[in-house]
Amino acid sequence: MTELDPEVVLGIAARAPDGLVIVDREGLIRYWNRGAERIFGYSAAEVAGRSLDLIIPGKHRKRHGDGFVTAMAQGASRYGEADLLAVPAEGADGRRLSIEFSVVLLTGPDGAATHCGAVIRDVTARRAREKARMRREAAGDDAIGGAPPA
Repeated sequence: MTELDPEVVLGIAARAPDGLVIVDREGLIRYWNRGAERIFGYSAAEVAGRSLDLIIPGKHRKRHGDGFVTAMAQGASRYGEADLLAVPAEGADGRRLSIEFSVVLLTGPDGAATHCGAVIRDVTARRAREKARMRREAAGDDAIGGAPPA
């Protein structure tokens, strides 16, 4: 495969429909593409240099922070390349989102983690449809005496 001009790669990343977010080892946002703007409702200018906590619901911040610190210190994530994580998130307007993402740790020559990147997809609408379908199925089972109570 031939080497691509870095401007081509950056152009694709900037315009990707999925969110692409990169934070430094302190958890401060260093890159936020159009997809992230669309998903979360914050412009890149609004989030530059701010903590990733702004999209993490309050009750999940400590757990995320502890995991992030550990991963950065170890230079490795407990999640593999093929892992797709599903978590709640929060938009600029306070609305609750369901997101799926994969994570990549970048390390320097000494093996120390320098940045963490995530490719993020908003699955809020899909999750709402799945929950509604499950409620309909549960109501149908109950109506005909189907599934026993759990």
